[in-house]
This record gives sequence, C-alpha cells and structure tokens, in this order.
Amino acid sequence: MARRVKQPLSEADAFLTKYIDQTLANTGKIGWSSEEVTGMVQEVMKRFLERCLESEMDFHLKNGEIVPVSKEAKDEPEPVNKRNGTSSKTVITDNAQVRIEVPRDRLSSFEPISVPKYERHLKGLDDKIISMYARGMSNREISAHMKEIYGVGVSAEFISRVTDEVLEDVRAWRSRPLQDFYPVVFFDALRVKVKNGNTITPKALYLALAVRADGSREVLGMWLSDNEGAAYWTSVFNEIKARGCNDILIAVTDGLKGMTKAIETVYPKTIHQTCIVHLLRNSTAFVSYKDLKGVMTQLKGIYGAADAEEARNRLEDFAESTLGKRYSVIKGMWLNQWEQVIPLFNFPPEIRKLIYTTNSIEALNRSIRKVIKTRTMFPTDDSVYKLVFLAIKNATKDWNKSVFRWRQAMLQFVVMFGDRFKQG
Repeated sequence: MARRVKQPLSEADAFLTKYIDQTLANTGKIGWSSEEVTGMVQEVMKRFLERCLESEMDFHLKNGEIVPVSKEAKDEPEPVNKRNGTSSKTVITDNAQVRIEVPRDRLSSFEPISVPKYERHLKGLDDKIISMYARGMSNREISAHMKEIYGVGVSAEFISRVTDEVLEDVRAWRSRPLQDFYPVVFFDALRVKVKNGNTITPKALYLALAVRADGSREVLGMWLSDNEGAAYWTSVFNEIKARGCNDILIAVTDGLKGMTKAIETVYPKTIHQTCIVHLLRNSTAFVSYKDLKGVMTQLKGIYGAADAEEARNRLEDFAESTLGKRYSVIKGMWLNQWEQVIPLFNFPPEIRKLIYTTNSIEALNRSIRKVIKTRTMFPTDDSVYKLVFLAIKNATKDWNKSVFRWRQAMLQFVVMFGDRFKQG
C-alpha cells in the first residue's frame, strides 16, 4: 500500500495548530466540556473580530482623513482624525453570540468591512434561517431551533427582517423575461388565507408551469387574487405575453368556466385542453365505493378512444348503461366541457400522455402545500410570495431533465405545428 505523504501545513494552519496546542498545554486538562468548547470558540471569535476591526481602523487613520477648515481659521493647523475609544456591540455568528468592542474615530467616518455598521449578524446565519423558513418553519419555531441547536438567541422580528431580503429576489423573478414560446403550459390555482386588517381573506394563488421546447420545465410566475376566475386569468395571460411569451401551443387547465374565452383573448391560436383527471375526480366525487371501479372503467374507455366520434359514442353507451342511469349527472358534466375535452383526440399518444392531466403542476402544488400547511393564515401578500417562492426553488432545483419521452412528443409537435414550434 502506498504510504501517504503528510502535506506541510500552511502558515495559517501552523499558527492555529500552535495556538491550540499552547492553549491545551496551559490548561493542563485532559478533556473539555461542550460548554467550555463553546466558550473558547466565542473568545477566539471575539478576539479575531476585534483584531480585524483594529487593523481596519489603523488603515483608515493612516490614509489621513482631514477635517475641513473654515475660512475664519485659515492659519490654524488642520486637525487629523484620531481614535475615539470603542463602543460595545453584540454580533450573532453561526454558532454563538459574541460581545465585541468596535473602535471609533473622532470624525465618525470609519466604515468597517469585517462587521459593517448597523449589522448585528454575520451573513452565514442568513442562509440557515432562510433554509428553515423555506421548509415551512414559523419565525418563532426558527428562533427556538436556533437557540436549542446553536445557542444563538434571535428574535422573531429579526428572522422576519432576514427573510424579507428574499422579496427583492421574488420581484426580480416575477418580472423576468420569458421565452418567446412554450409548447405546453399548465395553469392552476391554490387557496391561501391572508390577514386583511381584522379579517382573514381567502385568496387564490395562481401558478403557471411551462414545458420548454427542449422538454425542461419552468414555473412562469405566481399571482394573488381575491378569488379564482377567468377574468383574472386574462390579466395573467396578458402579463405573460408582456414578459415576452408570444405563443403557447397548448394550454392545460382545470374545468374553470370561461377559461377558453380568456385564453383566446390573449392567445387566439392556442388550443385549450381541459384536465381529464380533474374531470374524472369531479365525475366520481358522489359515486359510491362499490360502483367506483365500474364507473372508472367506462370513463377510461371514453378518454382512451381513438377519436372524438368514438369517444362521444362511448359516452352515450355509458349514459344508457345501468351505472350511467344511476349517475346520470356524469354525462352532463362531460358534455358541458366537451369542446375542451375533444382536442385530446387530435394528438398521438406521445402528446396525449403529456396533456391529459395537470399532474406536473399538481406535483408542484403538493410541494408548496407541504410548506404552507403549517400557516393557518399569512399576515401579508408579501409573506405568501416569499414563502411560496422559496418552496418553488426547493421543488424545482432538480428540474434539469426533460419530461418523460419528450423526444417522441417533440417530433409530433414539429409535424403538427410546423413553424410555430421553434427549436433552440
């Protein structure tokens, strides 16, 4: 076996090793308790930060800031900036709270870099707080967790200020330019409760998930409204177009009334396909358990038909069957959305599997619900946006692969839509 060659220590490593060895030798102890280790780390951090600040002050004064001299005192020597004692400040680090002495100058022009003015925490802590917040922990839960795990006391108000820094990223993300076209876009909405003064208002959180020309997925945006309706969806479509998306080949939605007209208003060439899975859920919501399997088998025959004519015949056959007569309302539900059901039959199996359900956006919704389920209500719209934005970032970080069998579907898109399908 080859013998490992011990690498020489760097100057910094050698210094730290020597310091630790001397410290342990001076104490004469065999072992240290966790409290003693924590205290030692705090003391090292305190001395390190104070020494950095002292070095920065030395550099600041050496560069010689001069007090402007008034016209009445032309002959007087110009006083040079000097030290002016220190001020105490508590700094929150990743693992502890440290009380340090910050040097001051007479002109109050010292702007430290190590611990900037008005900053009471070092940036590594932000990432931990935001990570916990993104997983659905409340501000008070995060505060308790930081105290228990890291021994750092941070208030709920402090945590709120840290997470509010995400809002700038949210605004940039919501207004970013979009691609010129998308083959398929899924539209759906979630329900959240937002405090409005002394009342709690249910609101609709609109989401749009697109499949790009290369088969990868992208969340186009999120929007909040007092209720879900086709009129508001029209404004969503207008915003998507204003951000650069000029064409959508297929829009997949649930069975919301008026959606076809809303889509056609902004994207007149777009095909509107209703989600078959949503329609199935609505159709079987009142079916008894003993009849459920039989009803589902016959309904599967409808959306699995070769073409629209065969699908209509199978719907009529179901309506005339014993189960169809027992649950006669199902036929009406399908006929009410028939114009949005039949586009499915214009496509080959490769595309049908992609557009017959909104499962793609439903999976995203489930990830978001896991995070927001602990919130009985949100204090503001911004609090909804920042938490859902972080949930979306977590849910989509592994979206680097194309959707299943996209290459076969893409070839069909090229044949069916011609120049409207833009590759690359």
